[in-house]
Amino acid sequence: MSWKFLDISTLRDVDLFAGISDRALESLLAITTTLHPKPAELIFREGDAGNALYIILDGEVRISKDIHGVGEEALAFLKAGSYFGEMALLDEHARRSAHAIAGGTCHLGVLERDALLKLMRDDRDLANEILWSFVATLSARLRESNEKIAFFAMSNMFE
Repeated sequence: MSWKFLDISTLRDVDLFAGISDRALESLLAITTTLHPKPAELIFREGDAGNALYIILDGEVRISKDIHGVGEEALAFLKAGSYFGEMALLDEHARRSAHAIAGGTCHLGVLERDALLKLMRDDRDLANEILWSFVATLSARLRESNEKIAFFAMSNMFE
């Protein structure tokens, strides 16, 4: 597998960062580290304290929950260009809502909350740009989730 390098174009390919300036991307790139979990390695567990956003540069990550009486249930299989754990950047008291497990050999970019907060405290214009990008992306995700819930609710009415 050839690793996709972490650079400005890689960050721009992530919808969370698509609308921000090169200057902001360069600043984010400077504080982003990489992680190479082994296949099937637990990246974080449901209930853990959240402290970072993860960007999938290569490979796949399984997001799952333990369902009482059923066992582990996969919620999503995320591929390169996807991200997860973003709520940890916004809510310092949030616990992880699911498990994240390397689906195979993968390469992740890691943006830690403390580094991001320091960057945003040091540059208010940059903070404003990044936060508005986050708000727009998370609003779109919430809207999509609401539409799915409405669809499932309507589907159940006709059963």
